Amino acid sequence: MGKVVHIVEDDEDIRFIIAYILKESGYHVEVSGSIAEFNARSSSVETELILLDVLLPDGNSTALCLELKTNPGTAHIPIIIMSAHATEKSVIAAACADEFITKPFDLDELASLIKKQLPL
Repeated sequence: MGKVVHIVEDDEDIRFIIAYILKESGYHVEVSGSIAEFNARSSSVETELILLDVLLPDGNSTALCLELKTNPGTAHIPIIIMSAHATEKSVIAAACADEFITKPFDLDELASLIKKQLPL
């Protein structure tokens, strides 16, 4: 089984496309459509990278990212923030994310960021 990437994205189409690309590249993929769903599922699998949308139905995920990055048990997990609305500098500074990608994004660019943070 490949390295585990957890996609936290409320748009089902975007989630499906990213998951498909990652599975084809050899990653194991977990998906969540909300912060609550992520919290419920995150302890069941050893996640090695998180793709995190900024705006989710149950809140702004910058607080979740900051919480993960300040927790000694999860601080080592790379987090890539995805957003169509926020700016890179403000999100990375507020959330302590490792990377940022603007939506809509090029799938090759996303794959490159993921490989940079989590080589197979």
